[in-house]
Amino acid sequence: MLGLSQIRNIDRIVRRLDDLSKISLTERGVTRLSFTKESEEANRLVSHWMEEAGMIVRRDALNNVVGRYEGTQEEAPVLLIGSHLDTVVEAGKYDGILGVILGIEAVQILHENGICPKHPIEVIGFCDEEGTRFHTTLLGSRAIAGNFLQKDLEAVDKDGVTLAKAMREIGMDPTLYRLAARDPNSILGYLELHIEQGPVLEKKNQSCSAVSGIAGQSRLEFRVEGAAGHAGTVPVAMRQDALVGTAEMIQAVERIALQYESLVATVGKLKVYPGASNVIPGLVEGAMDLRSIDDTTREVALKRIQEECQQIANRRKLTCEFQLVFESPAVHCSSHFIGIIESVLEEHHMDPLRLVSGAGHDAMAIAKIVDTGMIFVRCKEGLSHHPDEFASQEDIEVGLSVLLNTILKIIA
Repeated sequence: MLGLSQIRNIDRIVRRLDDLSKISLTERGVTRLSFTKESEEANRLVSHWMEEAGMIVRRDALNNVVGRYEGTQEEAPVLLIGSHLDTVVEAGKYDGILGVILGIEAVQILHENGICPKHPIEVIGFCDEEGTRFHTTLLGSRAIAGNFLQKDLEAVDKDGVTLAKAMREIGMDPTLYRLAARDPNSILGYLELHIEQGPVLEKKNQSCSAVSGIAGQSRLEFRVEGAAGHAGTVPVAMRQDALVGTAEMIQAVERIALQYESLVATVGKLKVYPGASNVIPGLVEGAMDLRSIDDTTREVALKRIQEECQQIANRRKLTCEFQLVFESPAVHCSSHFIGIIESVLEEHHMDPLRLVSGAGHDAMAIAKIVDTGMIFVRCKEGLSHHPDEFASQEDIEVGLSVLLNTILKIIA
């Protein structure tokens, strides 16, 4: 095992995090959308760092940045390490980016110490995980996994620019997207290091953990309709108040979610019509999100929620309709990789802690074709997708050591 004293170069890591965070559309936080001048500038900078680390760099057919560090056996399956370079609007500087920079740093340590593994290593900066610009997700990783579709090129941003047009504007040929797909037989596996984006590691007072899997998700839109009326003339007992009915339904969502340990459920969006203080709400439209690492739990809970909401609607003489708008199954990390990460955690005198990711990651797409492992790094107060997102230098150093020693165990 390589110890912290052998791999410490925190100044370089911090400098790179800061340099990349300055490439932003907004002054507050980091806003770097895919296929923009900001993303192109970030790609050039990351490519330069990869070259400094001894890698041969290329862009694939969907604009993922790929740096390759050759092994002693060029034909051996390659170990992929990656995360994303795009952000949400006014994001922090660690989400996704930390995984790319520490992947580069791990290879640079091997290069600087003259270590040439049997298996090649490729570090990938994925072009679009967040989906902020085109309201899609995992474009880069889905392309590598061979699950990018022709219709994805028709996705449109807020200005009416299609993904295909945006690709052409930066000199890419969108019709060649299939060339980004990789042969699973040529890949040894995939590792992704990421900030936790949650509070568990901070509560456990631990720098890192393994990730057991990524929660499956159901996203629904709903519509609750009653009868609008004058706020001063319709007795409360005689109303068909859509908002009061919706409030009871939201409480039912929370009550049911609390009955399942692995389930989280959120009603995060409401629109009330007609939206006047002196008019009884006649219509409410909203959105609901359910996630669990166990797909059966998620499906059973969703059915219970819909049934109870319908009962509430019937009792209050309302109508209630749900429409499923997005669904993805749970993804489980490789037990082999989890075991390796846990052994490295123990060597670093940490508990072999496993966490479930409630957020999506590029690992979701890559796991469809190869074994996948993930490492979480503690972030302050579990805050993410926010300018105040923060990971300490100490935790970053530990995360790098865990990543590097996991790599060495996998390619040994």
